[in-house]
Amino acid sequence: MSEIQSDERRVASVVEEIAGLVDGGFQAMEVCGTHTVSIFRSGIRSLLPEHIELISGPGCPVCVTPIGEIDRAVRLAHRQDVVLLTFGDLMRVPGSTSSLSMARAEGSDVRVITSPLDTVEIARGEPGKKVVFFAVGFETTSPAIAAAVREAQKSGIGNLFVLSSLRLIPPALRVLLSSGKLALDGFLLPGHVSVIIGAEPYSFLPREFSSRGVITGFEPLDILEGLSMLLRQRNEGRAEIEIQYRRAVRAEGNPRALRVMDEIFIPVDARWRGLGIISDSGLALRKEFGEMDAAEAFDIPYEEVEEPPGCRCGEVLQGLIRPPECPLFGVRCTPMHPVGPCMVSSEGSCAAFHRYGGMR
Repeated sequence: MSEIQSDERRVASVVEEIAGLVDGGFQAMEVCGTHTVSIFRSGIRSLLPEHIELISGPGCPVCVTPIGEIDRAVRLAHRQDVVLLTFGDLMRVPGSTSSLSMARAEGSDVRVITSPLDTVEIARGEPGKKVVFFAVGFETTSPAIAAAVREAQKSGIGNLFVLSSLRLIPPALRVLLSSGKLALDGFLLPGHVSVIIGAEPYSFLPREFSSRGVITGFEPLDILEGLSMLLRQRNEGRAEIEIQYRRAVRAEGNPRALRVMDEIFIPVDARWRGLGIISDSGLALRKEFGEMDAAEAFDIPYEEVEEPPGCRCGEVLQGLIRPPECPLFGVRCTPMHPVGPCMVSSEGSCAAFHRYGGMR
């Protein structure tokens, strides 16, 4: 039997198992944008019983970045003495009047990087410029960004600055459940984030909210097995945090990565698109690295900006509506002409719905 045939049989077996476990309606939120894309691309919804509903959550770092933070980066990019670095997904995210892609088209030095450590080499090679890294991400990318900050300081590189838009997943889940707006039977928890933080940071879900979760990988079989584990918990009256993605995730996480994050960053209150300000949900540079904080070095205060009229990206991120329920979806808001970030990012649920379709 070939490996493909073996995987197909395993998928069919788990789908049959899920069908046998379903008893009434079942709603699960896949927190991570990578899960959302995998679910669409693999056609998982078409395999599931109709009573199972998968809801996309706030696990797209680009999508939850507020307009005001995009505007700060654009203002920095327009400075003649600045080289602004960021990840590719951020380039086309609209600010209130512009985007980083538009700033580059107008002559600003905006560059896309693939690794945070690239920032150190670029700063070393541009001694006459102030190199600003617009850092967006969750716990997955934070250790590498922390390592870049440490390397820059160790090497005496004084022209690298970080504009931090880093966020932490567990506090956002607490806010979602505290709102009382969602009736979820469980969470498919993000595999990549959990490689770093492990399982303990999610322990408040069953302890405080009697909610359950399964840390799940990103292959179709991983996701289906995660759903099966959630269903078993519900049917057995359990609320626990389990790990399906055991080939990558340990209960204690990655101690080395956690140490370097703690060395460089400190948790702070942070704004999330759609969720507002969440306590201790962001990461800022510790005072020992304060000279690299772009917000302080360039004196660029955050300015609150209203969402574009009609855009319901914030409600999509909370799982309150599906992308097609937004009046702009596929009409004024498309991948070529996005109004909100959920249509821009490769992990955005609006982009996934538009590309793969929302039909079962």
